[in-house]
Amino acid sequence: MKAIIIEDEKPAARRLSRLLDELNVETSAMLHSVEESIRWFQDNPHPDLIFLDIQLSDGLSFEIFEHVEVKSPIVFTTAYDEYALQAFKLNSIDYLLKPIDDEELEAAVKQYKNYNQNTKGIGVDFEDIKKLLVNPVEREYKKRFTAKLGQHIKIIQTDEVSCFYSENKGTYAATTSGRNYLLDTTLEQLEEELQPKTFFRVSRKFYVHIDHIEDIISYTNSRLQLKLRGFKEHEVIVSRERVKDFKLWIE
Repeated sequence: MKAIIIEDEKPAARRLSRLLDELNVETSAMLHSVEESIRWFQDNPHPDLIFLDIQLSDGLSFEIFEHVEVKSPIVFTTAYDEYALQAFKLNSIDYLLKPIDDEELEAAVKQYKNYNQNTKGIGVDFEDIKKLLVNPVEREYKKRFTAKLGQHIKIIQTDEVSCFYSENKGTYAATTSGRNYLLDTTLEQLEEELQPKTFFRVSRKFYVHIDHIEDIISYTNSRLQLKLRGFKEHEVIVSRERVKDFKLWIE
């Protein structure tokens, strides 16, 4: 089984290639731009599977398929969890939210193996997805959470939360006042509940509020360290795989 990776972040592409190798999936090529990908598709047989990042250095990856016919199933690899996820699910093999989780990648490969090999192309309506990227459907996000404190229930306004973080299998809301509250949820569930313009998942452990970032400091291995209002419990580090998307998010 052969796949190609279209991803402009070379460390992320190399990591994905290593993970695929562990699943006995050979990476035929790692492509890093729209232009490079177009040339590759014109000169090479199409692979069994494409792992496709959405935003490349020279444009949206959908532009590739305005020049070449899609002949391979696609797994989207994206940081755009707030946009058109249902469209990704319906029109592709799967989507993987960065940073890519090993088990989710394995599940996507298994899903491909169950895919009807006689189907040509995958029927992705790229124009519809591009419209959703530009004009996402408005939706309601959570404005408050509750935490149980003995016999009492504490209401926590989302705007008061510096970050959500996981520790010892629990999920906590850390407020600007310096208090930490145990919530009955998980970081994965929060992905569907938090306003993506306000909160960003900087690592597997932390979601941070953009208005409560007090300082951003260069850190080892091309990572970033964040200082958050009222939060002193742990170091908050932007993982290397998320640094580029984080910088786009704060602009």
